[in-house]
Amino acid sequence: MTSKFRDRHEAGKMLAKRLTAYTNYENLLVLGLPRGGVPVAYQIADSLNAPLDICLVRKLGVPDQEELAMGAIAPGGVRVLNYDVVNSLEIDSRTIDEVTTKELRELKRRNIAYRGDRPLPEIKNHIVILVDDGIATGSTMRAAIAIVKQQQPQRLVVAVPVAAPITYEQLQAEVDEVVCLVMPESLYAIGLWYEDFSQTTDVEVRSLLAQSSVINHPDKTYV
Repeated sequence: MTSKFRDRHEAGKMLAKRLTAYTNYENLLVLGLPRGGVPVAYQIADSLNAPLDICLVRKLGVPDQEELAMGAIAPGGVRVLNYDVVNSLEIDSRTIDEVTTKELRELKRRNIAYRGDRPLPEIKNHIVILVDDGIATGSTMRAAIAIVKQQQPQRLVVAVPVAAPITYEQLQAEVDEVVCLVMPESLYAIGLWYEDFSQTTDVEVRSLLAQSSVINHPDKTYV
């Protein structure tokens, strides 16, 4: 494929065609990374008749080197540390706790904004498809993978419309399956592969989660 995706919804529909083997699995869960990954994930969940939720993570950046992640946190008190980074930079527990406290405030704000008072999804023993609108360096996706793996899914699949080839190869060693439609040699920016890459809003995220719950599983609350 060399042409651009019309928007995130079209990209999600195209990705879903590569994931049909998972259709109607009772223990399937599709998780979108807010905000841009949610419209993509919505179309996948709709096509596979699966519940949709979000994978909300906050990277724990090393002080003064915020792009370097020393760990990640998620709702429900889940925290994963990258001990290679922590040990090599001799980061003490007090520093880790201070960064965690700061990021926890933002995590709570976003969790309320997106999910409201709805419960967290059950991940243990589920087949989880983790979705974003694209992957460049993969730092956010790696944080999401670490968070999900800690909760013991039966199988973990990463699905994205576009990714940098080197990141795609690296992620293959971290999850059970990586599904990607386009791997341009020179990625530059994710948005260049979409005709419409306008920012997904908090309102859109909430709306898509609510629509998916009603359409696919009207008798249950998954989000």
